[in-house]
Amino acid sequence: MAKLKDRIKTALDESRMLILGAQVLLGFQYRSVFEPGFDKLPFSSQYLKLCGLCLMLIAVGLIMSPGAFHRIVEEGEDTERVHRYTSNIMGLALMPFALGFSIDLYVAAEKLLGRTAGVSAGAGLCLVALFFWYGLEAIRRREREPKIMEKEMESKKKEQDDAEGTKLKDKIEQALTEMRVVLPGAQALLGFQFASMLVEGFDKLPASSKYVHLASLTLIAVSVVLLMSPAAYHRIVERGHETEHFHAFASRMLIAAMLPLALGMCGDFFVVIRKITNSSAAAITGAALMLLFFYGLWFGYTLYRRGQQGEASLASAANDHKQYASR
Repeated sequence: MAKLKDRIKTALDESRMLILGAQVLLGFQYRSVFEPGFDKLPFSSQYLKLCGLCLMLIAVGLIMSPGAFHRIVEEGEDTERVHRYTSNIMGLALMPFALGFSIDLYVAAEKLLGRTAGVSAGAGLCLVALFFWYGLEAIRRREREPKIMEKEMESKKKEQDDAEGTKLKDKIEQALTEMRVVLPGAQALLGFQFASMLVEGFDKLPASSKYVHLASLTLIAVSVVLLMSPAAYHRIVERGHETEHFHAFASRMLIAAMLPLALGMCGDFFVVIRKITNSSAAAITGAALMLLFFYGLWFGYTLYRRGQQGEASLASAANDHKQYASR
């Protein structure tokens, strides 16, 4: 079983992972009200943006509250109440996140495509977020609950048997650290994408560039949802315990999130190149090359090195077998 202090530290690390980007998004929410394009929005969209700001403030307040609880209630002591409070608060904070994301996507899509498309886009993102942050966890918790203790013991035994390998606790910490590297940047980019649709220069872009920007915004939002899902999964399904199952889930979510993240960044790179050069061909070429760089470095090179290691392991095993047979 994971020690209480380690479970509390992991829970606080996951809270920190969410709050860094949430504060950036909150800043863009405030800024968007003062952009020239805000006054051109329908009154319904303006009030929805106000609702989105309120929801983001609620989310930030919830995520920050475990620090006050730990300092004031428990006076810095590690207790089950701190862990339970932090876990429950994170579960609550993701709801206003989901609603806030959906409102912003509705406003962006409604501006370009009309109300029906805006409602569809906002509702679609909300459903995706609710599934990955609550629905998947509810399903997996029923399946996993009887196995958590058994898996914990298996993981502990595996660590004891293989002292030279990376410990499960360290692997989980590294996975969360890697997500903290990716998530704040993705959330900051998402906030910039929402705000940029309200600046004066956006309305002067060609229609195709506006659509590419909206598609890029949606892809970044999906990436953020995927990056935030391990925190919810760890709290709800694994109850904060360190398991191989959670490590595998977090790893899959990190890799899955990097797929739409690269597409979203390159989509907006296309918009920037086209605005500067006024050439669709140059924009397509530049965006395609950048996408090739991202995917080649993140997936091509890594899969190649993994294949090399697999071949080396097989060769080593075959050589050991030959030596053993010759004795």
